[in-house]
Amino acid sequence: MQMRIITPSDELWNEVEKYAEKCSWRAGKFLANEMKNRSFSDWERVIVCFEDKEICGYCTVAKKDCIPNVSYTPYIGYIFVGEPYRGNRISQKMIEFAMRYLKSIGFDRVYVVSDHENLYEKYGFTVIDKKIALWGEEEKIYMQKL
Repeated sequence: MQMRIITPSDELWNEVEKYAEKCSWRAGKFLANEMKNRSFSDWERVIVCFEDKEICGYCTVAKKDCIPNVSYTPYIGYIFVGEPYRGNRISQKMIEFAMRYLKSIGFDRVYVVSDHENLYEKYGFTVIDKKIALWGEEEKIYMQKL
């Protein structure tokens, strides 16, 4: 399994965009739209996990997430693993890869927004806040020091 950081100039960009558009998770369409519109700037990136040229999953590192009007940054978001690859700790590996990248560019902490129970805690994150997301539901904001 390999991880790779991609930008709009990468040859994998369009392939990951199409994969996100068709994935089973409704948020995939939002990521595909952000990729299509080239919404990533500065140090923001898409991280893709693949095996033998097959995409296994993806996540992003970005300045913002779905919670407006907060000062937290950076975020690891859009964490998705395709169904055939689940149960292999790919989410954990992508999160660790993203954290190494963020640390290498000078960040000392990272955030994740989720409504999942007992998922990000097992990766070392702690809940630091709860806020209403753009779609009107309460989400937890997790933090981990890098």
